Amino acid sequence: MSEKKGILERLAEGPVIGDGSMIFTLERRGYAKAGPWTPEATVEYPDAVLQLHREFVRAGADVVQTCTFYASDGRLTYAQDKNEITHTSVELNDAACKLARKAADENGCLVCGGISPVPAFAQKKGESIVRREFSKQIEVYRKHDVDFVMCEFFNDIREVEICASEMKKLKKPFALSMRLGVMGDVNGVSVEECAIRMAKTGADIIGNNCIYDVNTSLKVIKRVKEALEKEDLHPYLLCQPLGMHCPETETSQMGYLSLPEFPFALDPRVMTRIEVHEFARKAWKLGVRYIGGCCGFEPHLIAAISQELAPERGGKQPPIRDMMQAFGGVFFKKSAVSNIASGKQSSREYWCGLKAGTGRPYNPALSQILDNKFQFDKDN
Repeated sequence: MSEKKGILERLAEGPVIGDGSMIFTLERRGYAKAGPWTPEATVEYPDAVLQLHREFVRAGADVVQTCTFYASDGRLTYAQDKNEITHTSVELNDAACKLARKAADENGCLVCGGISPVPAFAQKKGESIVRREFSKQIEVYRKHDVDFVMCEFFNDIREVEICASEMKKLKKPFALSMRLGVMGDVNGVSVEECAIRMAKTGADIIGNNCIYDVNTSLKVIKRVKEALEKEDLHPYLLCQPLGMHCPETETSQMGYLSLPEFPFALDPRVMTRIEVHEFARKAWKLGVRYIGGCCGFEPHLIAAISQELAPERGGKQPPIRDMMQAFGGVFFKKSAVSNIASGKQSSREYWCGLKAGTGRPYNPALSQILDNKFQFDKDN
């Protein structure tokens, strides 16, 4: 059996498809808490975590990222009452690595160890404490021999640099991903400077993820690319945006977290798979090589990325291609559904030209709060 290709080999050959939303999706399925967003599910509901990993792999993901978002002792303490803390970061990360490895090995995928910001940095507890928080997670990744590591969801370039210096000790390829909007990091450090500083850490892959939608994320990546080219820096580019639209948050440091709908009424904003096809194509043309999704990116949306970039991946399609026919397919030519639009559902032109409705006649295009009384109180 030939040795599995690593992340850098795969990126050199073409696009690598990342996976999608883990904690956000697990919360919607009833296995995590909205608010803390911590991954106790890896220990308490391992079957649910493994199933979601498998769904992303089946949708075409090349990478299984460990379900370790906010899995640091500092975050576990910060996010919950002390009486609710029943697991350590090492325990959660250990369980997450085993689940990710199981799902990855079933399909020849890579395992990525994920690292998130730690409260100790924002609380100014000192660099040594911050480093200790990161090193606890990294040692677990060393034990499980993950294929590469990713520091993601960071909004302060200074914390990114500290995390990067710790990840380098693992002597594995590593990626750096910030939740960057057009305004730069939380301190106003520009997109361009953040990009250059990330690249100068020696990171193999850099980019942005979460809190902004595809349009804002692609604007940021374009600026990242231009800044790197001016400095003759050439890491691979990564983009993993929200699976939801939130254009009005483009200049907010909090992105979709600032929406009045967050986190329980975001459903009307969810992207269609057709819009994800468009995102994947634009990202690839822009030079992005690691393409996946963050909060709201369900497996069927990852499948859309995989389907769209199949030509660039040597024809590789998700295993569910017989169930999910991109842009309709033969079924829509033969069935009664064809009467709806004269069989046009079988064409790419039909779907790419469609402006999908929300089905909510009284909803505004952008969110607004009319009053503080629930509508159903008025109706009952």
